[in-house]
Amino acid sequence: MGELSSKTGWWAWSTKKKVLIFGTIGFIVVALGVGLGAGLGIGLNSGDDDNDSGGNDTGSGTNTTVPTNTTVKWKPAAGTKWQIVLKYPLNDTSIDAPIYDIDLFDNPKSIISELQGMGRKVICYFSAGTYEDWRSDANDFDKADLGKNLDDWPGEKWLNLQSTSVRKIMQKRLDLAVTKGCDGVDPDNIDGYDNDNGLGLTQAMSIDYVNWLATQSHNRGLSLGLKNGGDIIGSVIGNMQWSVNEQCAQYNECDTYAAFIDADKPVFHIEYPKGDTNNDISVTTKQVSSACTASSSGNFSTVIKNMNLNNWVEYCP
Repeated sequence: MGELSSKTGWWAWSTKKKVLIFGTIGFIVVALGVGLGAGLGIGLNSGDDDNDSGGNDTGSGTNTTVPTNTTVKWKPAAGTKWQIVLKYPLNDTSIDAPIYDIDLFDNPKSIISELQGMGRKVICYFSAGTYEDWRSDANDFDKADLGKNLDDWPGEKWLNLQSTSVRKIMQKRLDLAVTKGCDGVDPDNIDGYDNDNGLGLTQAMSIDYVNWLATQSHNRGLSLGLKNGGDIIGSVIGNMQWSVNEQCAQYNECDTYAAFIDADKPVFHIEYPKGDTNNDISVTTKQVSSACTASSSGNFSTVIKNMNLNNWVEYCP
């Protein structure tokens, strides 16, 4: 018998065996590194996966012009003719306008379908910033979310735009707009910050709320416009498909809303030359000129209306 080697353990192993072990260890280290990197990447990306889907957001006052959805189905062109009737359910479709703005609650799906059958688009109006005691969902609002009464509008109060409850109600209204087949929505009264609202509403709150409404609307395939709110245009215009403005000619503010025209987005512009008088009498030539030739209002989609927004309408020559 030969003499036993004095080396034991690792030193007794063959070179081939050592190479095999080193190779195995190296493979495991590389595999762990790749797996860990992929896991971290997924984890980091998932944090932004669904920022705008919930109704529980309470608003951070984010100031952003980044569009929430760049694939909105309907983007009307600047200068498009329109008609708006909010006084009652639409009962006259004879006005030759490709866009009608009508009340979401008052009009049945059938009238919206009728308009669309005539090749028209339908914007559905609702108040996103006020409580109205005559609406069918009025009992859904919490009293704690109601602010002061609106001047000259009985039964209407400002709303807390940061309220989770209010936002859930607005999501339901957007769902109703989808059910009825609306092409877009006209959410009114988002400018509580510019009024004695009793809730401490600020421009930052309105910016956050309007951009949130845009996300919720776009996710449902609805287009959306900014109603008045000239002070916040720069922070929301990227998410808007149009502007609805009241009386910019009367108050010399049309230059503010011309930013939409510059972005090839319409300004649906309303003037009320008769004041509180509502009738079917034509306005004067001077009143037409004041409404239609205001500085910076070129290519605005101007309508001359009664304050109660009934069927009566006149257009610029």
